[in-house]
Amino acid sequence: MTTEDSIIAAVADAVRLREPVLIEGNGTKAGMLRPVQAARSLSTSGLSGINLYAPKELIISAWAGTPLPEIEAALAEAGQHLIAEPPDLSELLGSTGKPQTFGGIVATNLSGPRRVAWGAMRDHVMGVRAVTGRAEVIRSGGRVLKNVTGLDLCKLLTGSHGTLGVITEITLKVLPAPEATGTLVLPGLDASAGVGVLSAALGSPYGVSGASWLPAEAVARVPGLAGMAGSATLVRIEEFAPSVAYRIGRLNDQFGVAGAVVLDTAASRAVWKDVGDVRPLDAAAEDAVWRVSVRPSAGSGVLDALRAVGVTGFLDWGGGLVWLAGPADAATHRAVEAAATAAGGAWTLLRAPDGLRGSVRVVPDEPAPLARITRQVKAAMDPAGVLNPGRMYAGL
Repeated sequence: MTTEDSIIAAVADAVRLREPVLIEGNGTKAGMLRPVQAARSLSTSGLSGINLYAPKELIISAWAGTPLPEIEAALAEAGQHLIAEPPDLSELLGSTGKPQTFGGIVATNLSGPRRVAWGAMRDHVMGVRAVTGRAEVIRSGGRVLKNVTGLDLCKLLTGSHGTLGVITEITLKVLPAPEATGTLVLPGLDASAGVGVLSAALGSPYGVSGASWLPAEAVARVPGLAGMAGSATLVRIEEFAPSVAYRIGRLNDQFGVAGAVVLDTAASRAVWKDVGDVRPLDAAAEDAVWRVSVRPSAGSGVLDALRAVGVTGFLDWGGGLVWLAGPADAATHRAVEAAATAAGGAWTLLRAPDGLRGSVRVVPDEPAPLARITRQVKAAMDPAGVLNPGRMYAGL
């Protein structure tokens, strides 16, 4: 589809025939969540191009099919970047070869390590246009930072995985890219001690923008940490070069861990790119991959609880995000569910063979009142149920 009108016509035809539609950009996230059983597909990849970029206003607007590298290149030329640091999970999902699209990262609410300090992708969406399951165009938000007009459908559509509407255009807030990046690497700490350090760093006045703990097997998968034995606790600072050096030094003095290493800007950016793209995860091609969100102090306990069933992982967001990989079977999935629930957190089955992700819950069931609202919203936005049916919840 190369125009919004053609998308409207395609959705209208699907509604008329009551045929489910698989909504996608370049298909790089087709392996996420539940498989969609659809009679036809609708790709936004042809709907491409930057419509507005106002560096002084910190705003960029583009069609949903615009390749993400094109967005990032335009921002980099003006010394700016995407705040949420969206990861590229193509390698993890086995979908390499095509770039992610602008609409894809918004529809999935993908956010990288910087989320711990600056918020998720949905926190930076200023405006959206979308085609609903009624074949109607809706518009929410605008192209200015101070915008409070109308219902905030931006946050509703961000992370909806194409189940409520086909996002056609997005306006994002952007910020100046940091001049320098530094990473303090503390070796040899176990998960519990590592989380203690990360929590202290995040609670310090030094503006930490990345906080991750990698076990030894994960460290071995990160080229930028080559030669380091044992685990690694990573703390990132981004700012002007003198400020980065000062703050990294103060944190190093505060923790006083023997063998600590400081990575420069180039090395830091490479390492955090790997962390964001989940490359440290030891996930074989046949493994399932889960993403668990818990309070940071519970992250190491989730790892410990699942080690006995062959599940390994690492911690991001100061321990609040646990990436896990293990056998792709129902018993292991139930163990992950139980560990996340016991820790008071939530889980997502991010990747698995179709047979497993089509037969188990890929996200937790919502409480009854919230589930009722979810059904009502789906009925209002997509009454015929033709848009990515079953992607997040069976039968919805």
